[in-house]
Amino acid sequence: MDAQGRGRADDIDPADQWVLNPNTGEYELRLTPSAPQSAVPGPRSRTTPRPAGSSGAPRGRTAAPGRTSPADAPGRDVPPPRRRRGAPEEPPPGRRNRRPVKKKARGKKILLWTGGVMAFVLVGTAGAAYLYLKHLEGNVTTEDVGNVADDGFSKDEAFNILIIGTDKRTGSGNEGYGDKGSVGHADTNILLHVSKDRTNATAMSIPRDLIVDVPDCETKEDDGTEKIIPGTQNVRFNTSLGQDGRNPGCTMKTVEELTGIDVNHFAMADFNAVKTLTSAVGGVEVCLGKDVDDPDSHLKLSAGKHTIEGEQALAFVRTRHSFGNQGDLDRIKVQQQFMSSLMRKMTSGDTLTSPTKLIKLANAATKALTVDTGIGKASTLKDVALELKKVPMKNITFTTVPVKDNPTEVVKATVVPLEPNASQVFNMIKSDTSFTEVKAQEKKEKAAVAARLKGTKSDASEVRVRILNGGAAAGSAQEELTYLQTEAGVTKSENAGNADKSQAKTTLEYAPDQADQARRLASILGLKGSMMKPGKSVTNSQGLPTMTLTLGEDFKGAGVKMNSTATASNVDKTTANEVKCAK
Repeated sequence: MDAQGRGRADDIDPADQWVLNPNTGEYELRLTPSAPQSAVPGPRSRTTPRPAGSSGAPRGRTAAPGRTSPADAPGRDVPPPRRRRGAPEEPPPGRRNRRPVKKKARGKKILLWTGGVMAFVLVGTAGAAYLYLKHLEGNVTTEDVGNVADDGFSKDEAFNILIIGTDKRTGSGNEGYGDKGSVGHADTNILLHVSKDRTNATAMSIPRDLIVDVPDCETKEDDGTEKIIPGTQNVRFNTSLGQDGRNPGCTMKTVEELTGIDVNHFAMADFNAVKTLTSAVGGVEVCLGKDVDDPDSHLKLSAGKHTIEGEQALAFVRTRHSFGNQGDLDRIKVQQQFMSSLMRKMTSGDTLTSPTKLIKLANAATKALTVDTGIGKASTLKDVALELKKVPMKNITFTTVPVKDNPTEVVKATVVPLEPNASQVFNMIKSDTSFTEVKAQEKKEKAAVAARLKGTKSDASEVRVRILNGGAAAGSAQEELTYLQTEAGVTKSENAGNADKSQAKTTLEYAPDQADQARRLASILGLKGSMMKPGKSVTNSQGLPTMTLTLGEDFKGAGVKMNSTATASNVDKTTANEVKCAK
């Protein structure tokens, strides 16, 4: 029911009685005190009747000429009611005489820089911004990459979004950075994985100079025809986009070939977005461990903390000659620190309680956002944002594909995956395993383990087990067997080949009279309570009863305990709540 229905309309537009509550991010009916409504019927509202149960602003409302949207009114976080058209009162001071005409969405491809896309996702999670996405649909540019991207988005499953930062030099705001006219490559790349239970997320950076095989990929031409672009072997990862006309679908396929992880969707960004977004949020705080004066990126800052935005923020994330060994890997660390700070700013009270600021951010992001058609609708982007909002900041992990210098090069310019560490990281993401300790999960898991392991344990030499590969990397069963026999003392073990089918989780099946052996093997391998399956034994190659260890997709590598949150000592990782200084 609106204000008129309650007999309190006066000359206030009923549509304007619906105002944003910044604490809930929902629109609520606000009634201002007034005298009882006259019996003389007044002019009808300009609004379309609001559907029952809708929590958003009334649909179909069009602002009157000469009025500015309440969200754009200067100095206001919550818009006040406005007078009816024709009411004998002058417009409030400070309003424009004419509402700006919104430009139609450009048909050409618009790209965002990586930081801008992550910022947009977070903007959508905070307060009111997601409510406006449906009004900003024309700002979002989509690109059809065929069946590479999934058709839609599920709120009930884990999801992976590839965030691509292109270094293109074309388009507004992207000129003047060298390589004039460049169509751009996959310069900065982050695979964002959000867990199924929304307790954690992982943002894995992929170095642009990583040597990979780029597979054949199918692209669509402007006239709708399809074209197959041949793949190339042993090339830099950044050539998976732009080179020979490759589109984001080619980059997605390259990531899948490299990691074995299904990439559901993509989002692209260019230089301009980080400038506009950081300005819209009022700047992002960064910390420098030393003075910096980089003539290439034009970054000049003293040691200590600074709040940067616009061109200065872009210079910070682009600099490659200021920190560490002045290479791309050190630049990735700086970008991750910047992203963490940006996330903290987005979720700060100053941003969450300012609808005006949130709307500015949503506008800035959507005008330069390019995504696949599967998430191209504003309502879907809202859903993605709300799911990400559920993840605690302390459980959002930033990491990088473990790499080493390319051994085939005399002058080191590229890198290759460092094994087995890289495969361990990929498997953790693929199996939806957290890189951080999730307290609720930990408590439940410890209780389950304690229950399963309660009782005596056999000596390692008495443990009899056969090993099956049920979804782990090729050769994992043999590698685990070697570890058990040579380092763990489990000499009565054997490789039984591949399981009948793949499974997500590693399991140990054992008979009741093998419980002592199961407890010993569980302590050696760090098996979780959920992995231990009481059942029946089978016979090994010698006809003796044995347990069955099936290595699932979550297998982390030979000798790496299954209950460990870190895969190896040289896998760098930080969380979004950590404040670090670039050195």
